[in-house]
Amino acid sequence: MNFQKLALLTCFVLSLPVAQPCCYAQDDFVPMFNGSDLSGWVLTNTPHQTWSFKDGVLFCTGKPIGEIRTAKMYQNFIMELEWRHMVPRGNAGIFVWADDITARGVPFHRGIEVQVLENEYGNTKSHTTHGDMFPIHGATMTPINGRGGSRAFPTESRSKPSPQWNHYLIEARDGELSLAVNGKLVTQGKDCVPRKGYICLESEGGVVQYRNVRIRELPATEISDEHVAIANRGYQSQYTGLNLSGWHADAPSLWKSNNWVLAFTGSSDQSGTLTSIRNFKDENFVFDVRLKPGSGAIIDAGPNFHIDLQDSSIAKHLQAAGGWNRIEAIVEDGKRWLTINGNKVPMDEASQKSNGKFILKPTGPVDFCNLYAT
Repeated sequence: MNFQKLALLTCFVLSLPVAQPCCYAQDDFVPMFNGSDLSGWVLTNTPHQTWSFKDGVLFCTGKPIGEIRTAKMYQNFIMELEWRHMVPRGNAGIFVWADDITARGVPFHRGIEVQVLENEYGNTKSHTTHGDMFPIHGATMTPINGRGGSRAFPTESRSKPSPQWNHYLIEARDGELSLAVNGKLVTQGKDCVPRKGYICLESEGGVVQYRNVRIRELPATEISDEHVAIANRGYQSQYTGLNLSGWHADAPSLWKSNNWVLAFTGSSDQSGTLTSIRNFKDENFVFDVRLKPGSGAIIDAGPNFHIDLQDSSIAKHLQAAGGWNRIEAIVEDGKRWLTINGNKVPMDEASQKSNGKFILKPTGPVDFCNLYAT
């Protein structure tokens, strides 16, 4: 090829438009917030005090650590939003294809997290502040542009520092996930499980704002059951993460609201019963508990569950001291049982009681979190 033809070809290529993330007409996207309240969203384990609107902008205080999620499950979609941190080193995130409630012993859902970090948080070999994506708490993903683990790293550093606004475009399609930061595709992952579930916004200590949060659903495709997140079971959080609101403590000084963890700090010879204000009938319950060496607890969950963690039928399924345990009390078709870290334990009729309160009776230092009831 002679130089004249090469020059003409070069000019033609340079005149072509630069490939950008998929763009759609404004009418193709539906707002995910109404600009005044959290209609269409569920306060998974954060209270109303954490989230507020002003001039159509969603404000998150970052306290407590936890999440809100959509009331609706999504499979294939394109989501766009703007976010900004108001304090340097702020931390937050967006979860995709998440379960209905948070995972055992943590304040976050199982799902794929799209990281929202402020620039001063710093870049390391293990993370960046410019749009990482990674599976969390049992979810899986094969990263594109990874570093040997499950985290996908951005190919460019494009996020702007506080208090500037950043734009995210997230595309989720058939188990593949991509992120464009401020107009350019930089992060990708594939083989995601789950690949249908809820979308969450995370409160993780950073004072963060969101605006223009919109979504465009794409056609659903055939999907197997194991690729679908756990659907809504009707659970509602019974602990604010901020204080003992909704509870009565016999010894308030012995109970500490340590963010998402509700801790009893007394010794084994100190009484410290914590009783719900609410009465329960025949609801289902979930709670996570972490025992310390030599400690124990009795939990009365509504009128039908008297759970002694030192009972041999229960204790054999518990983690060693220091490990988190998930206990779910289930009533179905008139039958009652517990699942303890995934192990099913039938409830004896003798364990039932008449009191409808949710009562925590620790003996020694014990931590609780993720207290849910239907």
